[in-house]
Amino acid sequence: MAAHVAAATVLAVVLPLILIPSATAEWNLTKKGTVVSYDARSLMIDGKRDLFFSGAIHYPRSPPEMWDQLVKLAKLGGLNTIETYVFWNGHEPEPGKYYFEGRFDLIRFLKVIKDNDMYAIVRIGPFIQAEWNHGGLPYWLREIGHIIFRANNEPFKREMEKFVRFIVQKLKDAEMFAPQGGPIILSQIENEYGNIKKDRKVEGDKYLEWAAEMAISTNIGVPWLMCKQSTAPGEVIPTCNGRHCGDTWTLRDTNKPRLWTENWTAQFRTFGDQLAQRSAEDIAYAVLRFFAKGGTLVNYYMYHGGTNFGRTGASYVLTGYYDEAPMDEYGMCKEPKFGHLRDLHNVIKSYQKAFLWGKQSFEILGHGYEAHNYELPEENLCLSFLSNNNTGEDGTVVFRGEKFYIPSRSVSILADCKTVVYNTKRVFVQHSERSFITSDESSKNNVWEMYSESIPKFRKTKIRTKEPLEQYNQTKDATDYLCFRLESDDLPFRRDIRPVIQVKSTAHAMIGFANDAFVGTGRGSKRDKSFVFEKPMDLRVGVNHIAMLSSSMGMKDSGGELVEVKGGIQDCMVQGLNTGTLDLQGNGWGHKARLEGEEKEIYTEKGMAKFKWKPAEDDLPITWYKRYFDEPDGDDPVVVDMSSMSKGMIFVNGEAIGRYWTSFRTLAGQPSQAVYHIPRAYLKPKGNLLVVFEEELGKPNGILVQTVRRDDICVFISEHNPAQIKTWESDGDQIKLIAEDHSTRGTLSCPPKRTIQEVVFASFGNPEGACGNFTVGTCHTPDAKAVVEKECLGKESCVLPVIHTVYGADINCPATTATLAVQVRCKRSAK
Repeated sequence: MAAHVAAATVLAVVLPLILIPSATAEWNLTKKGTVVSYDARSLMIDGKRDLFFSGAIHYPRSPPEMWDQLVKLAKLGGLNTIETYVFWNGHEPEPGKYYFEGRFDLIRFLKVIKDNDMYAIVRIGPFIQAEWNHGGLPYWLREIGHIIFRANNEPFKREMEKFVRFIVQKLKDAEMFAPQGGPIILSQIENEYGNIKKDRKVEGDKYLEWAAEMAISTNIGVPWLMCKQSTAPGEVIPTCNGRHCGDTWTLRDTNKPRLWTENWTAQFRTFGDQLAQRSAEDIAYAVLRFFAKGGTLVNYYMYHGGTNFGRTGASYVLTGYYDEAPMDEYGMCKEPKFGHLRDLHNVIKSYQKAFLWGKQSFEILGHGYEAHNYELPEENLCLSFLSNNNTGEDGTVVFRGEKFYIPSRSVSILADCKTVVYNTKRVFVQHSERSFITSDESSKNNVWEMYSESIPKFRKTKIRTKEPLEQYNQTKDATDYLCFRLESDDLPFRRDIRPVIQVKSTAHAMIGFANDAFVGTGRGSKRDKSFVFEKPMDLRVGVNHIAMLSSSMGMKDSGGELVEVKGGIQDCMVQGLNTGTLDLQGNGWGHKARLEGEEKEIYTEKGMAKFKWKPAEDDLPITWYKRYFDEPDGDDPVVVDMSSMSKGMIFVNGEAIGRYWTSFRTLAGQPSQAVYHIPRAYLKPKGNLLVVFEEELGKPNGILVQTVRRDDICVFISEHNPAQIKTWESDGDQIKLIAEDHSTRGTLSCPPKRTIQEVVFASFGNPEGACGNFTVGTCHTPDAKAVVEKECLGKESCVLPVIHTVYGADINCPATTATLAVQVRCKRSAK
């Protein structure tokens, strides 16, 4: 049985003597005639089992100019595979009219993967969900008679098959499948069907069988997948999606390999959500639990999330997608997540022969303690995964006559079944923190002009009906906006009470006007299916004009009823009249989809010339603002801070950057997203046109163009808890020990071309917090900062001992954890 032991937490440190083998030297790369198959153990390349570490990078969520660098960084992170969906509504916006340019150039993206000697997994779907507008399904599908999405329904199956075969043929023509020498080793049909299976019952099984047979009939030469299932028809491989597939998923098709197609590296966020975190330690723990039980492929969803440009995000989803992934929205490595997972990949890969071909065994070592072993005795190979699955209970176990300390919720890898070379709780890489710097170049000539949209009069609306129409059927997913307009004669209002308009809506947000005067705003949320807009307004004698600009923040991306989802005004009434409450629902309504500025492309150089602009004023609703700015110096990512605005759209040089919604605050009172990525590929050195459409109220002079850096780096480690990991390197199929290093040290390394210029924080004793937000404790020693400055200032990297005597700390201080916390700031070298 395991004995409980207490230990201090160890974070963020790099041990300089750990030798990391090459992450890519041994990958089996595709060539003409490559055969991809599988057995119950793993996928096989030309008959040889292999391990696959994959990362999701979606080509439409970053400009093509970023693709090569993103893939190269993923490869440095120990990945050998890139996964992506195929985006039907991006590629076939109209029936039979296809688009494969710019961010939607699928073939170019796959060629980048191939040029970097990596594999590809293509998830054709064609339903993808992905927090992508309408789950990737084109809007025009909704207008096909008698259609039911993702069902044993002939109209849907006809269109689905047509698109799948079109994509497959396009990939074949470009020789993208592995047997042709291309990078694609797996393809996916359907996606997470179990989520709606209860709505389909017997017909759902028929649909899945049809989908599998249709996919296999395309003869692509590589296996097909179905995600988030325990079984799949015929030769199709079922896979797991989730956070802990090693413990929550059962594979019933025992002749097929255990593959994990979505390991969620964080949680996608919607407007109104707090920051979503998932630690590097938890991700690594989940991966090793999965591999310990025989998994051989993991795909991180997302590895780089990127940006939901324009109107591509699903309902309420943030414009910045999976910013907490190992590579953040801007393509920078997020430490320690990136480095800790890189080390994990390298360790497993270095000992893959025992893992892929060894005899498996399993031992229970105590309550919550397990050992999963892989042995090839004839080659003297042995690999063990020791797991402590207890929450909050660190412990020591005896395994094959040796004692091993295992922190709670962690897995240790034992090379030769006795030498700890990796533990998921021991993070031996530094942390990094982002900083945003306002650009001097872009701040010059901060002069804004504006053009205010006008709400069309009832008689000038082209579509007039007795009751308000459903919104999506009017906008056709070509705009977020639908204006509802009504007018009423002689509303019997009281002069001692302000009337209140009350509108129930199933759209996402609304702006109200009475007699062209701004009344207020209302909104729903991801959790609420409807909301009520309720605001006081001023009426007048005679005809009163009431207008609502209703907006959707993307279409729903999942659910068995997706084709039936509707939005718009459900009820409208006025309270506080002489007659009490007046129902205006059947009063007669005018409708206009799209804004005038959208129709005439006011956000382009050509389009804006069609409008009369004037000097900008603050706090005006439904107003377009524009200014020019110069590109910031250097190559750091560029963002725009929209904290001074409320809700709307951003355009740069005609490119739709995405939706912003800073007025939608979290419970902590902060916007879910305040800064928005402007890829440098969209910029020119001088005179960049920035256009913003503000729906509510905002102050354009407060908009800031900034650059982003990860120049703040940290270590946080305790003297009481030295690393158990020993120094090693790979030697063929075995791990060779070099030396043991019992000292505890922390390494700080700046990004390229930068040196340590400032020690922001240093403390030895009992500091608390995280990188970017450290605080001293009661056992703080004031000498720590001077010691760190002497060791680190002016250097590209430095190594810090974690010994109390070096810092003059009192080891007998009652509350001490003997912990060193340091944050330094790197800056570009002067030379």
